[in-house]
Amino acid sequence: METHDWDDRLSQLETRAGAARAMGGSEKLAKRASGGAMNARQRVEALFDPGTFNEIQLLAGGVEQPGMGPTPADAFVSGWGRIDGRPVLAGVEDFTVQGGSIGFATHAKRLRIASLAMQERLPLVLLLEGAGERVSNTLQRYPYAPNDLQMLADLSGFVPTVTGVMGPSAGHGALSGVLADFVVMVESASLFSAGPPLVAQAIGEEVTKEELGGAHMHASESGVVHNVAADDAEAISLIRRYLGYFGSNAWERPPNTSEGDAGPRRLEDILDVVPRKVTRGYDMRDVLALLVDVDSLFEYQPDFGGSMLTALGRLGGRPVAIVANQPLLMAGAVTADAADKAARFIELAGAFHLPVVFLTDNPGIMSGTAAERAGTLRSAARMYAAQSRLRSPKLHVTMRKAYGFGSSLMAMNPFDSQTVTLAFPGISLGGLPASGGGTAAKVAPEMQEMLDAAEVEAAWKVADNGSYDEVIDPRDLRNRLLSALELTAGRQAEPAAPVARVGVLP
Repeated sequence: METHDWDDRLSQLETRAGAARAMGGSEKLAKRASGGAMNARQRVEALFDPGTFNEIQLLAGGVEQPGMGPTPADAFVSGWGRIDGRPVLAGVEDFTVQGGSIGFATHAKRLRIASLAMQERLPLVLLLEGAGERVSNTLQRYPYAPNDLQMLADLSGFVPTVTGVMGPSAGHGALSGVLADFVVMVESASLFSAGPPLVAQAIGEEVTKEELGGAHMHASESGVVHNVAADDAEAISLIRRYLGYFGSNAWERPPNTSEGDAGPRRLEDILDVVPRKVTRGYDMRDVLALLVDVDSLFEYQPDFGGSMLTALGRLGGRPVAIVANQPLLMAGAVTADAADKAARFIELAGAFHLPVVFLTDNPGIMSGTAAERAGTLRSAARMYAAQSRLRSPKLHVTMRKAYGFGSSLMAMNPFDSQTVTLAFPGISLGGLPASGGGTAAKVAPEMQEMLDAAEVEAAWKVADNGSYDEVIDPRDLRNRLLSALELTAGRQAEPAAPVARVGVLP
């Protein structure tokens, strides 16, 4: 074989690249495999369409530092590939290299992919499993430069951002993760600002990593995590599905599809799902499953604020966001957690131009001492402000009941930029339920009878004065919403742009 002047350099490149791709070495990789966890590069392969990943800064960390050997790819695999044919940037922490900790080269890599996401207007995915800031950083001069947290904060509302928490994640890595629009966490993972040893040293609290930052705690109590996955493969599948509902950036509309169940159809089973009597509970998830295109429902943050459901789905092939009361819990009363969840979800939908469907069936916002101390009024006001500011199509449906402020924050107020307002027959409306309101006001029996009658006649009265566009047969719900989305075709033809962020939410 003919030799070239380049051969030495090319051989060195091959050697260094091979060392970087070897990650933490065969023993550590084998140990991970025996425990059923993917390594960083396997996660990259699973995230992207086959053969589309392009790695950047592979050789970062490859030069030995005084007293320290090389760190393959500096414990962070970064680059871009395609998800369902569309380009996406990603960074993946490599736990087999110094526990996935963040060195100075890692900082540069993290900042680079975040900067590229803004510059090229592409979604950004972070897959986390790391110890946070590398301890040895204190022995070196810290570069005076911006960090990725600043850029990640700036990305909000411009490109979709997603985090997968795949194992223990602490410190800087954890902070970067929770800045994302969507955070999915593997059941066995943990997420905290500081791990159990630091907590014990700082405040004397002895706690396990599961108690401190386990997946189910964050999903159901803190609300830091949106969805929980059984394992790596499910988490990555959720990430790929989630991105499919959004455009690549705020300058694009969400992608429509005409495949599958995109046509009109009556919901013949809805009358069996939704009881006529408002005091009987039912599972709103059953309504959502009937309503959206088959196999298109994606529930967002299902374990937090359970009296409110937030979900993505498709109607006629068009991605939509759905905010729905859950009468199965507390009759659908709006709690502080439920309102906070919905407000954030509405802002997310508005930022990326998704129509929002409001399905209303609630007795108002939660009352009582616990609710007041939880700041339910402020949370409800924040949700109301979020929906009032929403500039993507807004479609409201009152299904059975809507009382007091609970109706307003579900976008029921007339002339509040709704594309359509619909009601089922026999809805109950008012500042308070007639029975409770009459008792509180100590009205006479004759007045109570009038209040009860007015509540029963509410649907016809509000239709008479124009508060609703139409009172519909519940079985026609899907078709009426499809028709309303057709009404918004003019907006679809307009150039998309990021939503202006002004004002202060409560």
